[in-house]
Amino acid sequence: MHCLDLSNNNLTVVPSGLPRSLILLHLEKNYIREIPRESMSSVRNLEYLLLHNNRLRSRSIHPMAFQGLKKLHTIHMYNNLLERVPRGLPRRAKTLMMLHNAISEIGRNDLVALYTLTELNLSYNRLTTGRLHREAFRKLRLLETLDLSGNGLQALPLGLPRSLRALRVKNNQLSSVPDGALAGMDKLTEINLSNNLLKLNSSLDLSGNQLSHIPSDLPESLEYLHLSSNRISSVPPSAFQGTPNLKGLYLRYAERWAQG
Repeated sequence: MHCLDLSNNNLTVVPSGLPRSLILLHLEKNYIREIPRESMSSVRNLEYLLLHNNRLRSRSIHPMAFQGLKKLHTIHMYNNLLERVPRGLPRRAKTLMMLHNAISEIGRNDLVALYTLTELNLSYNRLTTGRLHREAFRKLRLLETLDLSGNGLQALPLGLPRSLRALRVKNNQLSSVPDGALAGMDKLTEINLSNNLLKLNSSLDLSGNQLSHIPSDLPESLEYLHLSSNRISSVPPSAFQGTPNLKGLYLRYAERWAQG
């Protein structure tokens, strides 16, 4: 047996004695509150674990619960009650979905062991700038997609991985983009900062990336936009309808890079 679907039951704990051959395990839409240490010790071939829509809290997940699951690369834990990033997550995880939880803090070492992550979704939690450590992402050198939307961030985080291709920070309380916050991110192709509190006289510097079009949902108050050295080859007439206060647009070398 490679796939087992136990979703939409009344489970309160991850059952023990699971088939050793499992690759995909559905446990979503239950009432699971706990993952004991030994409950998953037999499923060494597991690759996909779906635990969304349960009642999990970080402290109820044993830090050794995922030990030995060296093939587990996709974990869905969204719509739970997590207060922190759980300890002991698989070191080879590539996709980690923790949106719609109650995560209010990410410490310096909370993500340090997850160096193979390529997609991390922390949207719609309770994160604020002061409780997101500026070195929290330092080991995520393969991360391509980061979603921090729907939190309470006041400034774009510093120390973001330079490997990012997509950065989504919409629906926060951003009032500033610190100098250097996007420095060196030359693989970035998508950025979404819509529905924030970016103020008048604000400037957004997205130069030296790989953007192929003018980003949508730019802040209405934006006055200066730097898009030089991207891959933008055309600008549609409607590109700046939502930015009536725009005073300066910098597109040097954009088309030349796109062609070369």
